[in-house]
Amino acid sequence: MGSLWRGFALWRLGLRTRKRTILLLALFWFGTWMFFSGVVFVHKTMFSDLCTDKKSKQILQGVCEEYGHGVLAGDLCEELCVSHRVEYRRCLYYEHGKKVMQADWRGVPIVLKSKLENFSSYEALGPLDYQEGASPSPWDAVLYATLEIRSSLGLELGGAGEALPGGFPRASTRAELASLWSLLQQEEYTFFRTLQDLSRHVVKVLGSCGHFYAVEYLVAGRGWSQNLFSQEALLGLEGGADGRSGRDIVFRIALSFLDMVRHFESDFPHRLHLCDIKPENFGVRGDLTVVAIDVDMAFFEPKMQNILEQTCSSDEDCNFFDCISKCDMKENKCSSERVNSNLQVICDKIFRHWFRPLLPVSRVELPLEVELQRAVQDCAEMDVANGVHAQTVHLHLQSLLSQLLQNVSGQTTGYAR
Repeated sequence: MGSLWRGFALWRLGLRTRKRTILLLALFWFGTWMFFSGVVFVHKTMFSDLCTDKKSKQILQGVCEEYGHGVLAGDLCEELCVSHRVEYRRCLYYEHGKKVMQADWRGVPIVLKSKLENFSSYEALGPLDYQEGASPSPWDAVLYATLEIRSSLGLELGGAGEALPGGFPRASTRAELASLWSLLQQEEYTFFRTLQDLSRHVVKVLGSCGHFYAVEYLVAGRGWSQNLFSQEALLGLEGGADGRSGRDIVFRIALSFLDMVRHFESDFPHRLHLCDIKPENFGVRGDLTVVAIDVDMAFFEPKMQNILEQTCSSDEDCNFFDCISKCDMKENKCSSERVNSNLQVICDKIFRHWFRPLLPVSRVELPLEVELQRAVQDCAEMDVANGVHAQTVHLHLQSLLSQLLQNVSGQTTGYAR
């Protein structure tokens, strides 16, 4: 009986050992699979969109091949692909499929942009699909384009058959229509084209080839830098700030930010909201005008209200990047009205960086500078529900910056740190 019991105990011990071994093997293989899956995921997300000159040149070569085959068209195609007056210089960045490169056009720096890498990735224009063998209708193209602009910007632009706003390329051939349609599927392009004749604070579109469009090259902001905008680069631009001091440049750029805020608030049929305010999304021309260069998160009031009006259980659910509203706890719905403003966020993310109190070891601050610091703090924390107060803050900032600019005229000491 004892030997039988010992045999049974050994059998159970062996069974447990085998189970444990199988479990450990299963955990090992599962862990290995998770590890390699993670490596593949990281590789895809971090390295597949790596910005390189080789990749950028391949993309532009593909554009030119399709132009040669008559698939796409544009007013820059001839100079990009045949005469080579548009010369690639460097890759600027890739982000979520978006491709941005710097080039020279007849010796002048420009930026080439496209939301997607390949022309075939864009939705084909409807009339081109069902009119095989027949000439596409320009009228249908205009109708589609006008509807696309309405959808993209949330604006009413007249009757359904109204012609495209000024500045958009005219199209008649299949390649031209298909290229125009690929451009109109890019909200940023539509935004720039629609507003470029209406605003000096929006980057200018210079031309296009297929799904790529060219905009003016500007000195872009740098959130990681002590100077948000490189003063050396500004001085190197044509018509740059030659002879200006560092403080003079900062004050002029700050005043241009205020002018942009006022312009976006009151000079369009609807208020324009900027929901991703950071230095990298703005550029500066040689005359120190601030320009919006990345407007993927810019919306006019009707579209902004649609975005904000979502279900919620707390105020945090109503934050859409830099555009926030409040949650109605009874209705469990976010208010369609934004409770902060462009000015408030610019004061918080831009002006606070420039106009913060100096360290004790630094030079003595002037009373106007101290007052400006307080005004910036007041601006960043103001209650925008009080419209009169917001306007007062705006005017106060403008007055202080103008006085400081007059005081530093002719000086060479730098303010930006």
